[in-house]
Amino acid sequence: MQIKKLHSWDISVKEAVKLQRGLSPKVKMQGFNKKIKTIAGIDCAFRADGEKIIACVVVLAAENFDVIETVYAVRGVKFPYISGFLSFREAPACLAAWEKLKTRPDCVIVDGQGIAHPRRLGLACHLGLFIDIPTIGCAKSRLIGDFTEPGLAKGSTSALINKGKTIGSVVRSRDNVKPLFVSVGHKCRLSDAVRIVLDCCVKYRLPEPSRIAHQTVTKLKLKIEY
Repeated sequence: MQIKKLHSWDISVKEAVKLQRGLSPKVKMQGFNKKIKTIAGIDCAFRADGEKIIACVVVLAAENFDVIETVYAVRGVKFPYISGFLSFREAPACLAAWEKLKTRPDCVIVDGQGIAHPRRLGLACHLGLFIDIPTIGCAKSRLIGDFTEPGLAKGSTSALINKGKTIGSVVRSRDNVKPLFVSVGHKCRLSDAVRIVLDCCVKYRLPEPSRIAHQTVTKLKLKIEY
C-alpha cells in the first residue's frame, strides 16, 4: 500500500515541534458517510530494552470483524521518549507495516491520540496524513484536556476541552468501564469517530480493530526475534 512521503524521521526534538505545527493545519475534518466494509487497527509493542519496536496492522471485515489481512514491521527506535512525540517513535514502524498491506481499508483506528494533542498532531493525525484515508485516534488515557465524567452506560460521552475548544470525546464503550478518549485523526468528524468506535465495541472496552491489533502484536513480540 502506497503512502505519501511527507518528511524524514531523522530530526531533532526542536525540528519535530516545528514539523508538528506545520503539519497540523493539513489535518482534514470532513464528513465520512461511506458504508464501511473494511476497517483496520494499528498497534505497537517495544522490545524490553526499548531499542526496537514492532508495529502491526490488522484489516477486518466490518460486518463480523473477521481478520482479512495482518502485516507487521520491525524498526529501530531513534527518537527519545518525550510526551507529545509518540509518533516519532512509533510511526516509522507503523508505516513500514502499512506499505506491506494489499487490502486498502475504508478507515483506521489507531491506538493513540488524534488532534487531542498539544500541537494538534497526535499519532493518529500523523499517520493519517501519510496514508490519506479516514483515521481515528482512540486512546486508553488522556494526554491533554479537561472533561466531566460521562455517564456509566455504554454510549455515554462528554466533551474533551482544551483552551476553550472541543478536541475530542470521552466515550464510555461498555457499561461501568473506564472511558476511551476519541479524537479526529484525519478525514473524518468527531461524530463519525465516536460512532465508528462505538460500533466496533461489541463485547469489550476496546474497539475490535484495536483489540485484535493489540493481541496480535503482543503474540508477535513473544514469537519473533527482533
